[in-house]
Amino acid sequence: MSEAAPDEVGAVGAVGGAVVRAAGGVVWRPAAGGGTEIVLVHRPRYDDWSLPKGKVDDGETWLAAAVREVDEETGLQVEVGAPLGDVAYQVRRHGAVAGKVVRYWALRATGGVFTPNEEVDELRWLPPAAATALLSYDLDREIVERFLRHRAAGPAPARS
Repeated sequence: MSEAAPDEVGAVGAVGGAVVRAAGGVVWRPAAGGGTEIVLVHRPRYDDWSLPKGKVDDGETWLAAAVREVDEETGLQVEVGAPLGDVAYQVRRHGAVAGKVVRYWALRATGGVFTPNEEVDELRWLPPAAATALLSYDLDREIVERFLRHRAAGPAPARS
């Protein structure tokens, strides 16, 4: 799992062996009673629960894509925190297999309002243990664990 430079510009890969690049984050906020809550999104197209993420547009940086995708899927504005690294897996698109790399950051929610949309019909704020239990994919659980290790190690300086 690579931790390439967060400002590296990604090119969108489609099919035929090209790598699909995506970015997202563990969106978090302090919980009212102490601790932390994180956002999960439900995608009706896949009927799954995941972390907010989406494809990097041509010419867009990984970080800009993460912030844009979080806003598009959740309506939330965020403050960028520690990079959480990448996960890689294969996807089937248009009948072909392609590699996919998703780069994540810790993203503290600073405002915004969720409105259900075609991509995401539900958003939940959950304590990390409940979020981990609800997530549909092991790789998302791995990213939440990385986030929790970073939080336990202390606050990291914000990245812009």
